[in-house]
Amino acid sequence: MIYIKNLELQFGNQVVFDEINCTINKLDRVGLVGRNGTGKSTLLKIIAGDMGTDGGEIDIQRGSKIAYMPQEVVIASDKSVVDETLATFQYLYDMSQEKIALEAIIAANPTASDVNRYAELEHELLEHNYDSKKAQAQKILTGLGFDDKKQAAKVANLSVGWRMRVVLAKLLLQEADFYLFDEPTNHLDLSTKNWFLQFLKDGSFGYLLVCHDRYFLEEACNKTFELSLGKLTVYHGNYTFYLEQKKMRTEHLEQAYEQQQREIKHKESIISRFRASATKAAMAQSMIKSLDKIDRIELERKPKTMVLKMQPPARSGQQVLVVKDVSYSFDRPIFKDVSFEIQRGDKVALVAPNGTGKSTLFNLIAGKLKLQKGSVEFGHNVISALFDQDQEKVLDPNKTIVQEVTDACPNITEAQIRATLGSFLFSGDDVKKSTKVLSGGERNRVAMSKIILSKANLFLLDEPTNHLDIESKEVILQALQSFEGTILFVSHDQYFTNKLATKVVELTEQGVTLYFGNYESYVSTKETVQSSQAPKEVKTKQESSSSMPKIDKKDLYLLQKKAKNVKNKIGNLERQIPTLLASIGNVAYGTDEFNKLQDELKKAQTDLASSTKDWEEMQKQIDSVN
Repeated sequence: MIYIKNLELQFGNQVVFDEINCTINKLDRVGLVGRNGTGKSTLLKIIAGDMGTDGGEIDIQRGSKIAYMPQEVVIASDKSVVDETLATFQYLYDMSQEKIALEAIIAANPTASDVNRYAELEHELLEHNYDSKKAQAQKILTGLGFDDKKQAAKVANLSVGWRMRVVLAKLLLQEADFYLFDEPTNHLDLSTKNWFLQFLKDGSFGYLLVCHDRYFLEEACNKTFELSLGKLTVYHGNYTFYLEQKKMRTEHLEQAYEQQQREIKHKESIISRFRASATKAAMAQSMIKSLDKIDRIELERKPKTMVLKMQPPARSGQQVLVVKDVSYSFDRPIFKDVSFEIQRGDKVALVAPNGTGKSTLFNLIAGKLKLQKGSVEFGHNVISALFDQDQEKVLDPNKTIVQEVTDACPNITEAQIRATLGSFLFSGDDVKKSTKVLSGGERNRVAMSKIILSKANLFLLDEPTNHLDIESKEVILQALQSFEGTILFVSHDQYFTNKLATKVVELTEQGVTLYFGNYESYVSTKETVQSSQAPKEVKTKQESSSSMPKIDKKDLYLLQKKAKNVKNKIGNLERQIPTLLASIGNVAYGTDEFNKLQDELKKAQTDLASSTKDWEEMQKQIDSVN
């Protein structure tokens, strides 16, 4: 569907794309990964036609509809949310507005021409299924967290994050053949992100996705494209598969590089020895030419990585935080009777549906908002430190990085401050940068430096991984997991939340519920409770089996025999796949043998999925008879 051929792009001396080639099929669900600056957003812009190249071409199958969502886009509109979303179909939306205006005119003073025009509009809207499109728009908006009140609100009155959701809704409503998503989950909370993930899984379209949420990449993509050193490498699997294959590929490449370097040094030493010899000069020149022709292996330069070491904090009392009977209202009650306790060593995730007041509760606990009812009490010897979600408002733009951290941590030596900043990749003169010129990720790293140096034993963290790449999130996650103090946090990153949380506090309008375990355990418990509370449909044996075709004894025997054969096939495939993975690890990346093994692996994985599905269907039929 999309064919990229010999794509070239260069910014100054930096080669962004060096003759990259790939094919993207209509239903491919591709995660695009790579370090910051490798050209992920740039590639999406080029495919969307918003940016030119220095060479190569991109062919898109004729008649294919491509929809593109950039990372940041400003939407200015005086329309309501639902009207702005429906304006995706501008022609139909304009007709619907004309129809509404005519209704008032006809009610006051009908004329033949107005009635005829109204009939034309009604016919045209009916012909194009406008009511169905409106229902779909409302369904998508509801999934993205817009209740009836928010759908009726003006777009101009929304925050940037909610406006981005409107952009996403308009995009999904286009029903394109293929989507280009650049960080679409940036402004989505966990529940909305899960809805969006399911929407993608259920869709009959493909997409190319840039995302720094590991769980989302894992679940949403069946292919991974990596950009590195101007090249694009295709991996036929999700993010975990990519990491495994990347590791093997890197090991093979390093071995090949070392072998090539030994060969080059050997030839260079021969050239050096015989260049001045009259009898050996020709051989030396020949060897020089052969060296010039070598396609030299280039290793990816390993980036600086954060190395965080958490110091043991002062020991607090066993009871760290007690929230009792807290209620809060704006123009209406947000939540009421919120009560829970946090013990020393707990790492608690605060989760809630949209609009329930999660940020409000967090800010009440952090002391940023004044309590209206109830109490928030910290235990004996508790020292808290707050990581604010919006660091742009917290950091002083007139200070340098080192000044900002020094002023926040006056009892810490300059050597300790510089060492910690170095751990967060601010070394040398970097610490003298003004905070106003920092990127979102850099601001968050400065803020986390302040948290670590605070010597606090209770961390209050509001979206600590915002604007960070997957590798940086992993380092911070490992550091917080090893922290011997207590953590209360809010995060929209499901992988991070699941790996860090030991308890989950769920906020609703009626109060809170405490769940023990990580995020997966919380979701599983909720699903079990909801399932047990759902009304059960009781069927007789005859009714439950009536949907299955009746099978006589002979057919049942054949079906059982076939099911047994398929089950044996599944067992063989389950043994074959690990063997293939091991074999791939022992051959050089990119060779014919490597590609052949990759094809065999892909076929085995496809056969396994298909055979498992077939066996389950056969077993259902067998069970219905027995």
